[in-house]
Amino acid sequence: VQLQASGGGQVQAGGSLRLSCAASGGTFSTYDMGWFRQAPGKEREFVAAISWTGGRTSYEDSVKGRVTISRDNAKNTVYLQMNSLKPEDTAVYFCAGGPRGSYDRRTFLYWGQGTQVTVSS
Repeated sequence: VQLQASGGGQVQAGGSLRLSCAASGGTFSTYDMGWFRQAPGKEREFVAAISWTGGRTSYEDSVKGRVTISRDNAKNTVYLQMNSLKPEDTAVYFCAGGPRGSYDRRTFLYWGQGTQVTVSS
């Protein structure tokens, strides 16, 4: 399974970005999907996840209310809509996927290459 993340960029605080992650080589509709991020000098951290049906979503506390994860199984794509961005959201964002159960464990088997998000104050 290959995951290709895109949509990162540089925005000012308060701005918005939508990240996309296109999957290929597997059965996307059966995978739980997630987004993680890693800031310079910090460990990778969980941002959001969505179950394979799209019926369940979860978010890291600091992004709740500002970030929405969604998926389009017809397009084999998962999205991360980020609003009211803050400088502390600056990081490389990675999408991840895995078989059912990955959502609950927040442990994913497949990883994309990452896309840089930079938020200036």
